[in-house]
Amino acid sequence: METSEKNVSEKKKSGGGKLSRSETVTVRLDPQLRYLIELAARKQRRTVSSFIEWALEQSLDRVELYHGTGYNGDTSTTLADVASNLWDVDDADRFAKLAFSYPDMLNHHEQILWKLICESSFFWRGDYNTNGQWTWKTEPRHLINERLRERWEELNCVARGELDKSVIPKIANKLATSSRAKNVPDLDDEIPF
Repeated sequence: METSEKNVSEKKKSGGGKLSRSETVTVRLDPQLRYLIELAARKQRRTVSSFIEWALEQSLDRVELYHGTGYNGDTSTTLADVASNLWDVDDADRFAKLAFSYPDMLNHHEQILWKLICESSFFWRGDYNTNGQWTWKTEPRHLINERLRERWEELNCVARGELDKSVIPKIANKLATSSRAKNVPDLDDEIPF
């Protein structure tokens, strides 16, 4: 009985029923705007918080990421159009989606982060070329998301100047000739006929 009483009191202290999906944002509002928002919320039978969230969602249709001409089916793209393509619950994956799709929207810290990622062979699928040199392409299908997630905090620390670049692992740039022969499988042995 003591355990259940303890759990109940812990829930009361922590606020219990808060929605985990929400984040708190502090905003300064002009008194007139605040009053009008309260009236609009009343009219829609919402809380002020719920009305503001709704209004912000509606406004995403007006934020253009790309302005098309309408010529040959070239249409404008709004943030609402691509919201599901840009969102991911994981910070690293969400960042990669934005960097690949809209690199011009990266802030300064994110630009440094993206440059670190693009210049590091560790985060990309690649291969040793005929000269034994490691090469990779910075395309979405070549990114190794698991490695990006594993090193996300370190990468951010490097981008902020808190850690040295040397903490980011590297793939050997040059494959030794003797080890190349040992490590590269003979593809004829893999064919089942």
